[in-house]
Amino acid sequence: MKILNEIRFDNLRGDLFGGVTAAIIALPMALAFGVASGAGPVAGLYGAVLVGLFAALFGSTPTLISEPTGPMTVVMTAIIASLVAVNPDQGMAMAFTVVMLAGLFQMLFGVLKLGKFVTLMPYTVISGFMTGIGLILVILQIGPLLGQAAPAGGVIGTLNALPEMLSQVAPAETALAALTLGLIFFFPKRLRRILPPQLVALVLGTLLSIHVVGDLDVRRIGEIPSGLPTLQMPVFTAEQWQLMVVDALVLAVLGSIDALLTSVIAESMTRREHDSDKELIGQGLGNLASGLCGGIPGAGATMGTVVNIQTGGRSALSGLTRAVILLVVVLWASGLTAQIPLAVLAGIALKVGLDIIDWSFLRRAHRVSLKAAMIMYGVIGLTVFVDLITAVAVGVFIANVLTIDRLSKLQSQSVKATNDPARVDDLTREGQAILERAGGRILLFTLGGPMIFGLAKAISRQHAVLEPHQVLVLDFTQVPVLGVSSSLALEAMILEDVAAGRAVVLAGAEGDVEQRLRRLGLAEAIPRANWVAGREQALARAERLLGPPGAEPAGRATPAAS
Repeated sequence: MKILNEIRFDNLRGDLFGGVTAAIIALPMALAFGVASGAGPVAGLYGAVLVGLFAALFGSTPTLISEPTGPMTVVMTAIIASLVAVNPDQGMAMAFTVVMLAGLFQMLFGVLKLGKFVTLMPYTVISGFMTGIGLILVILQIGPLLGQAAPAGGVIGTLNALPEMLSQVAPAETALAALTLGLIFFFPKRLRRILPPQLVALVLGTLLSIHVVGDLDVRRIGEIPSGLPTLQMPVFTAEQWQLMVVDALVLAVLGSIDALLTSVIAESMTRREHDSDKELIGQGLGNLASGLCGGIPGAGATMGTVVNIQTGGRSALSGLTRAVILLVVVLWASGLTAQIPLAVLAGIALKVGLDIIDWSFLRRAHRVSLKAAMIMYGVIGLTVFVDLITAVAVGVFIANVLTIDRLSKLQSQSVKATNDPARVDDLTREGQAILERAGGRILLFTLGGPMIFGLAKAISRQHAVLEPHQVLVLDFTQVPVLGVSSSLALEAMILEDVAAGRAVVLAGAEGDVEQRLRRLGLAEAIPRANWVAGREQALARAERLLGPPGAEPAGRATPAAS
């Protein structure tokens, strides 16, 4: 595995132009997310520089632009609020420690090769929690949009304080926020590639606030410190340690999903494959560095990535260019941001929240599947009013239970027990003749497909109504996987027949299936001669064991062995 990302110089003009354009888009977003999180605008800038720099250097997707994103900002906002509430003196430092821990977890995910599993989540759950995060971001901007500080208590606090905020609207700031939203929504499409609407809204809104409404009391960013950041040493208390680890896991998983989904988009646009595990290591290094320098967490950003690719970016040089430009702003030009109104940043953040909401699936979820729609709405509600971990855990659990139930119902149709040759599919003439000659004394139990745990009930149900027989033939020829629950149900059936003095023949039990049966001890209960390769061979073996009509079947295990 290469340590560094792909950095090339054969597309210098495209990579430089892509990086400059991505930096122009990133600047207003970083400021908006820094303010929205509660860590301050400079934390947003540090996050944009450091996450972008390290992910570009050590990631795996050359064109991926990494920076603070809406979902990560929403979670960071909740983390800062909760930790500052319980520990006002050290809460912010503890929040940055959570960002460092999240980076370490992401690196661990990459080392353990978990990248391919991170995005294995039902779309209904992804859509639900993304929509919920978008709604949270929108709701949290209501206070700044109305010209007031965001109320304490997050979503619930904001909704409870809404009547009071509406009665104390600051017209000038609300007008600036409305202008910002109008510019972003209605900016001409042909100009969007050349001039990002967020930057136009930021500059125009700031100029209007200075020259048109300058006499009014408009809340602004204020001076932000320039120069290199102060290192934030990890801070934690024993009482809050468990909570911080959980928060870090949430950030790590969400950041990993966000980054890898964006990497898939970049891959589809450039036809360049990425290494999910290496990408996670790069993202983790970025978040670790951001937390150490007092920056907010980030992940792969869809908007910046798409713009980077569309404007010519093809290697990690574009991401490095973007990081260097933003670093120049932080070191020498941060004073230019002092006059930016908070209402303008709130308008930018609100538009991001609206874009995160999965409007497309919301409009048609009920037509696709009523159950899927209910899962999505449930995840949305839990995300907004409870917390992200609960939302995802409950959503994934319910979605998986419904999926397993559906698959089990389909698979249960392949579990059949019969002594009638007419009821067996794909049976050769010789096999049909054997069953007919047996006169009901051979029972063929057919299985098909992966034997997941949901099929244990179907096996037990068939076992309960087994017809009288002298030899049981279990057909595993179409079974690639045998789960623990299904294997235990089959074991109970086999041992009951053995205990009753009936012979048992296994057909097609190979590989993992054979190993599972042998680990259960069935090699002692069933003679080796009764383990055969195919169904017809098993039926022929069963007929030999039967002997002439009225004879006791041969080839049974002794009572001691059974």
